Amino acid sequence: MHALRGIDLEVAQGEFFALLGPNGAGKTTLINILAGLSRADRGRVEVMGHDVVRHYRPARRALGVVPQELVFDPFFTVREALRIQSGYFGLARNDDWIDELMHHLGLTDKADSNTRTLSGGMKRRVLVAQALVHKPPVIVLDEPTAGVDVALRQTLWTFVGKLNRDGHTIVLTTHYLEEAEALCSRVAMLKHGTIVALDSTRNLLNSAADKHLRLKLDPDELPVSLQPRLSAQEKGSFTLVIHDYAELEGIMATLREAGAAVREMELPQPDLEDVFLQIMDRH
Repeated sequence: MHALRGIDLEVAQGEFFALLGPNGAGKTTLINILAGLSRADRGRVEVMGHDVVRHYRPARRALGVVPQELVFDPFFTVREALRIQSGYFGLARNDDWIDELMHHLGLTDKADSNTRTLSGGMKRRVLVAQALVHKPPVIVLDEPTAGVDVALRQTLWTFVGKLNRDGHTIVLTTHYLEEAEALCSRVAMLKHGTIVALDSTRNLLNSAADKHLRLKLDPDELPVSLQPRLSAQEKGSFTLVIHDYAELEGIMATLREAGAAVREMELPQPDLEDVFLQIMDRH
């Protein structure tokens, strides 16, 4: 059984890239290989041109990973933990950058607090700071907002967006697909260890097989001939599946013939979640 099979993927420098897939698709395995925590039995992985096995020191320096799990040392304050992390990369005088990180991540007033006393959201912020303490050009965020509050999400994405604009490469895994849609310029979708979709976010959204038409009618009744198109019905509205916007004219003609007046009409655009579900169903 293979955790990953035939992955061939290149993320451009300065890109904001999403790696999406259901649980067990292989996302975290791929990240662990990047970070040197797991070793692939074949193939090659590079970070900024450095092979993660043969040139592991520069590869590690080029990478900062925010893991899913809340991993922390309970014996140190936030500032001490960040200084120790700096020491791993040979950075002896890094307090100015540590102060800036704590400021942007809302940790300044917790600088002298022991990490074991922090809330889950604050621990998550410390993990982000630890991943960034050596200013890596490539940042991997593995489910960084899982189970955290809205304030942290806004703080995190504002800061990460600034880092990306400054030239840092960001790789994001998330189950909040609206985050990937809003932030990422390109998306790879994994299933059973293989890439089943890889394209720009815009192209993936445009590829949605089905479109939808939401109607409110007077009287509140859908003509029988349109029933096969019905995908959802809520009180006062009907959502129909259409394959092409050219079909709208025929639907309007059917409604007129049935004596149904359109009170409201909406053409909701497909989102990344719609596309994701369609692609996962096909594979």
